[in-house]
Amino acid sequence: MSSIFDGKQVSAVAERIQNGGRFREAIERIDRLNRADPNRVTRDGIELGYEFYFSCLLFAKVVSFCKEASEALLIAARSQHICRWEIPRANYPEGRAGYLKWRADLKRFHADKTASILTELDYSTEFIETVRTINLKKDMKGNPDSQAMEDALCLVFLESQFSEFRLKTTEEKMVTILQKTWVKMSEQGKNTALGLKLGEEEARLVGLALNG
Repeated sequence: MSSIFDGKQVSAVAERIQNGGRFREAIERIDRLNRADPNRVTRDGIELGYEFYFSCLLFAKVVSFCKEASEALLIAARSQHICRWEIPRANYPEGRAGYLKWRADLKRFHADKTASILTELDYSTEFIETVRTINLKKDMKGNPDSQAMEDALCLVFLESQFSEFRLKTTEEKMVTILQKTWVKMSEQGKNTALGLKLGEEEARLVGLALNG
């Protein structure tokens, strides 16, 4: 199994963190919850909870995208969608208003759940609020870690979710989604996105979106 799923990457990153043991325990507690996701995927012949799978992808992207990623950003990446299945979209009204309410509630849910884990591990109030700010993606233009989270989320979408997602929507809507995704990204994020190895159809759609 890839090291991003078996914990080796977390252990490697923990070596440069002052309290590496506490960091590993925080990640393990987050992973334990996400492994229980009833939505399952199979990778390298191993069945994984989808949100555990996603959290590993996002964590790995942050590690590769931000060579000196802060401990707060790394924990926020691992917990960005923690227990997401507990608040399903189906619980909210159809339409844009229902969707936006769902997304806002999810952000707070993820941030609160992460804060609870960090409180149990005696992280400082200041550190917990820093992680919360990243989870909520506040002040993206003024907070490099919040922007890095947005970039990483967009890159994971393009690299790992785009090819399946495009099959569920029209070309016109997909182009609009890509344009909105592009606007959210920093220049570094955009340059990284342009270097991704996308499928032929995915690359065509990105071209349409960027050429507007």
